[in-house]
Amino acid sequence: TSNKRTLRTLFRPATLPPPVISEMSPSQKKLLAYHRGKEQQEVLNQLLIDRALEVYYITMDETDKRDAAPPIKELPSTVRQYFFIILKYLFMKKHVQRNPMIPIQQQWLRSMLALVPQSLMKGRDRALLTEELLKEIVRDYEKSMQRCVLRRALVKPDLKELDKLEEEAALPLLPLGLDFSSTWRNSYIKAKQQIISTLHILHPTMKALLDFGYTAFFNFLLVDFSSSRLKGPVDCKSLKTDASLSCSKAEEEIMSTWYQRVVALFSQSEALDGVKLDQLESFYNCVAVLMSNQLKGLLQRTTEVFVKLFDPEDRSRLPLFKMDLTYDDNKMEFYPSLQDLEETILFVVDCIGQTLQNVQTMRAWLTGGTATVDAELPAHIAQWAKSTLKKSIRDNLEGPKEHFKVYVESYGWLVDGTAEERIKRFIAGQPSFDEYT
Repeated sequence: TSNKRTLRTLFRPATLPPPVISEMSPSQKKLLAYHRGKEQQEVLNQLLIDRALEVYYITMDETDKRDAAPPIKELPSTVRQYFFIILKYLFMKKHVQRNPMIPIQQQWLRSMLALVPQSLMKGRDRALLTEELLKEIVRDYEKSMQRCVLRRALVKPDLKELDKLEEEAALPLLPLGLDFSSTWRNSYIKAKQQIISTLHILHPTMKALLDFGYTAFFNFLLVDFSSSRLKGPVDCKSLKTDASLSCSKAEEEIMSTWYQRVVALFSQSEALDGVKLDQLESFYNCVAVLMSNQLKGLLQRTTEVFVKLFDPEDRSRLPLFKMDLTYDDNKMEFYPSLQDLEETILFVVDCIGQTLQNVQTMRAWLTGGTATVDAELPAHIAQWAKSTLKKSIRDNLEGPKEHFKVYVESYGWLVDGTAEERIKRFIAGQPSFDEYT
């Protein structure tokens, strides 16, 4: 409370007299601040420092004389040269690597992603994994581009020490025989013109001939037995006749349509535009080869379609053949025989191969010659077709063979003389009725 008495209230602070302030000169101030002991201490400290420095210098001189390092010898000029070569190469490499690189095109990245299987593009982290994959591709691309630009711009010194410093995998070697030291545009244009002048397949007439062949042959077959099964069983003679007639009609149709268009094309004066006189032979040879390829392609495709009818895994279009079980000269057998059936089927392949074998070349037609286009069915195709058909025929006839075998075993003895021999033996024995009752 306010009536409490404290030490502060009991003892009032003493009132000191005001300090005596008098004006003194700088000399008086210096005299009043002087202390003898302080001056002696400073002198003693200075003596100790001087003595310590003296001892330190003496000790260092003795140490240098005792453990003096050998004088530095100047490096040989060759070592200095290699050293400067490495420094210069690294310096220039650093500046080359700082140059901006052409960024990878987004179309390329999309094409790379299109190669990834769709099953791998599904999942919870698909977007994240795709982004990481693209970043890795971009890094590899930039690194590869940077190294290739560096290789083009600088010639790397053949020094082992430099290989250790870089620690990079070696770039693949450039193709041998290519010289990039000079511009390639002039040589490229010259080579292109030479190719155009000698490669006749680029001639407009050849393009028209290609169009004619595609239009005439892309869905055309010399023989077509794909619907034979729907017509019911057919005998071997009828199959041969149908194959021969079909090939003949197809050849007549081709000669009256496709071949006539080809003749009309080469009858025009514009057909040989740009072809020099010394190139006529090679030009017409190219025409003959192109026609040959088109006709061979037609024969090959027809053969493959016919063989496909006998595919054991797909019997939906397998032709049906009439076969009778005959009895002649005390013998049961199939008619036609299995050998005749195989011969009939292989006859179709031979009939296809013999079609379009008398097509005149354009050079022969224009000059009245007799040369024909090579339209022979390739030997390996004919061999493959016959071997495949033989195997298919054997596989498809396994069922009839087993049926024939069971039939002969069950009833063959009735007609092969076995039953008659048993009857004769029985009659010759004159058995009584009681023996069989």
